Amino acid sequence: MQKYVSILFVLALILSCDLGDSKSYVWHTKEVTATAYNSLAYQTNEQPNITAFGDTLTPGMKCIAVSRDLLKLGLKHNTLVTIEGFDGVFLVKDKMHHRWKNRIDIYMGNNVKEARNWGRKRLKIKYRLEVKDSI
Repeated sequence: MQKYVSILFVLALILSCDLGDSKSYVWHTKEVTATAYNSLAYQTNEQPNITAFGDTLTPGMKCIAVSRDLLKLGLKHNTLVTIEGFDGVFLVKDKMHHRWKNRIDIYMGNNVKEARNWGRKRLKIKYRLEVKDSI
Protein backbone atom coordinates (compact mmCIF):
# COMPACT_ATOMS: atom_id res chain seq x y z
CA MET A 1 0.00 0.00 0.00
CA GLN A 2 2.80 2.42 0.88
CA LYS A 3 4.33 1.70 -2.55
CA TYR A 4 1.10 2.83 -4.28
CA VAL A 5 0.87 5.97 -2.13
CA SER A 6 4.46 6.86 -3.05
CA ILE A 7 3.74 6.30 -6.74
CA LEU A 8 0.59 8.43 -6.57
CA PHE A 9 2.52 11.18 -4.76
CA VAL A 10 5.27 11.23 -7.42
CA LEU A 11 2.69 11.16 -10.18
CA ALA A 12 0.76 14.06 -8.62
CA LEU A 13 4.01 16.02 -8.24
CA ILE A 14 4.91 15.49 -11.90
CA LEU A 15 1.44 16.44 -13.12
CA SER A 16 1.44 19.60 -11.03
CA CYS A 17 4.59 20.88 -12.78
CA ASP A 18 4.06 23.13 -15.78
CA LEU A 19 6.35 21.67 -18.41
CA GLY A 20 5.12 23.98 -21.20
CA ASP A 21 6.05 27.53 -22.14
CA SER A 22 4.54 29.58 -19.34
CA LYS A 23 5.72 32.91 -20.70
CA SER A 24 3.16 35.62 -21.40
CA TYR A 25 3.41 37.99 -24.34
CA VAL A 26 1.83 41.29 -25.34
CA TRP A 27 1.74 42.91 -28.79
CA HIS A 28 2.71 46.59 -29.13
CA THR A 29 1.91 48.87 -32.07
CA LYS A 30 4.30 51.50 -33.45
CA GLU A 31 4.25 53.75 -36.50
CA VAL A 32 7.59 53.69 -38.31
CA THR A 33 9.20 54.61 -41.60
CA ALA A 34 9.73 51.47 -43.68
CA THR A 35 12.24 51.04 -46.47
CA ALA A 36 13.53 47.91 -48.20
CA TYR A 37 16.97 46.42 -48.71
CA ASN A 38 18.72 43.61 -50.53
CA SER A 39 21.63 41.35 -49.69
CA LEU A 40 24.00 43.02 -52.13
CA ALA A 41 27.47 44.31 -51.22
CA TYR A 42 26.86 47.86 -52.45
CA GLN A 43 23.84 48.18 -50.13
CA THR A 44 25.44 46.62 -47.05
CA ASN A 45 29.09 45.55 -46.91
CA GLU A 46 31.50 42.93 -48.26
CA GLN A 47 29.44 40.16 -46.59
CA PRO A 48 25.92 41.12 -47.68
CA ASN A 49 24.28 37.88 -46.50
CA ILE A 50 25.55 38.19 -42.91
CA THR A 51 23.53 40.45 -40.59
CA ALA A 52 24.80 42.60 -37.74
CA PHE A 53 23.52 39.87 -35.39
CA GLY A 54 25.50 37.21 -37.31
CA ASP A 55 22.56 35.54 -39.04
CA THR A 56 22.83 34.39 -42.66
CA LEU A 57 20.15 35.83 -44.96
CA THR A 58 18.76 33.91 -47.90
CA PRO A 59 16.21 35.25 -50.40
CA GLY A 60 12.66 34.46 -49.34
CA MET A 61 13.26 34.97 -45.63
CA LYS A 62 10.74 37.19 -43.85
CA CYS A 63 13.00 39.42 -41.82
CA ILE A 64 13.73 43.04 -41.11
CA ALA A 65 16.47 45.32 -39.88
CA VAL A 66 15.55 47.85 -37.20
CA SER A 67 17.01 51.20 -36.23
CA ARG A 68 18.90 51.08 -32.95
CA ASP A 69 16.38 53.24 -31.11
CA LEU A 70 13.81 50.48 -31.75
CA LEU A 71 16.17 47.96 -30.16
CA LYS A 72 15.79 49.95 -26.96
CA LEU A 73 11.98 49.52 -27.18
CA GLY A 74 12.41 45.75 -27.19
CA LEU A 75 12.63 44.96 -30.91
CA LYS A 76 15.68 42.81 -30.33
CA HIS A 77 17.11 39.88 -32.28
CA ASN A 78 14.38 37.40 -33.35
CA THR A 79 11.47 39.54 -32.09
CA LEU A 80 8.25 38.66 -33.95
CA VAL A 81 6.87 41.56 -36.04
CA THR A 82 3.83 41.98 -38.27
CA ILE A 83 3.94 44.74 -40.88
CA GLU A 84 0.93 46.62 -42.18
CA GLY A 85 0.33 45.56 -45.80
CA PHE A 86 2.26 42.28 -45.53
CA ASP A 87 1.05 38.78 -44.75
CA GLY A 88 2.78 36.69 -42.14
CA VAL A 89 5.25 37.33 -39.39
CA PHE A 90 8.74 38.76 -39.80
CA LEU A 91 11.74 38.32 -37.52
CA VAL A 92 14.19 41.02 -36.47
CA LYS A 93 17.45 39.69 -37.92
CA ASP A 94 19.50 42.83 -38.55
CA LYS A 95 20.13 46.29 -37.15
CA MET A 96 20.66 49.52 -39.02
CA HIS A 97 23.30 52.23 -38.84
CA HIS A 98 23.11 54.61 -35.88
CA ARG A 99 22.01 57.51 -38.10
CA TRP A 100 18.53 56.01 -38.68
CA LYS A 101 15.72 56.58 -36.17
CA ASN A 102 12.23 55.02 -35.90
CA ARG A 103 12.83 52.96 -39.01
CA ILE A 104 12.65 49.41 -40.29
CA ASP A 105 14.23 47.96 -43.41
CA ILE A 106 12.35 45.05 -44.99
CA TYR A 107 14.55 42.34 -46.48
CA MET A 108 13.72 41.65 -50.14
CA GLY A 109 16.42 39.14 -51.07
CA ASN A 110 18.24 40.07 -54.28
CA ASN A 111 15.24 41.72 -55.98
CA VAL A 112 16.44 45.31 -56.34
CA LYS A 113 13.47 46.27 -58.53
CA GLU A 114 11.00 45.14 -55.83
CA ALA A 115 12.91 47.06 -53.15
CA ARG A 116 13.02 50.24 -55.27
CA ASN A 117 9.32 49.96 -56.10
CA TRP A 118 8.57 49.62 -52.38
CA GLY A 119 10.34 52.93 -51.73
CA ARG A 120 9.76 54.53 -48.34
CA LYS A 121 6.46 54.46 -46.47
CA ARG A 122 5.02 55.33 -43.09
CA LEU A 123 3.16 52.36 -41.68
CA LYS A 124 2.30 50.51 -38.50
CA ILE A 125 4.06 47.48 -37.17
CA LYS A 126 3.09 45.22 -34.29
CA TYR A 127 5.79 43.52 -32.27
CA ARG A 128 5.61 40.88 -29.56
CA LEU A 129 7.33 41.34 -26.21
CA GLU A 130 7.48 39.04 -23.24
CA VAL A 131 5.59 40.29 -20.17
CA LYS A 132 7.94 40.47 -17.23
CA ASP A 133 6.63 39.37 -13.85
CA SER A 134 6.22 42.22 -11.39
CA ILE A 135 6.99 40.03 -8.37
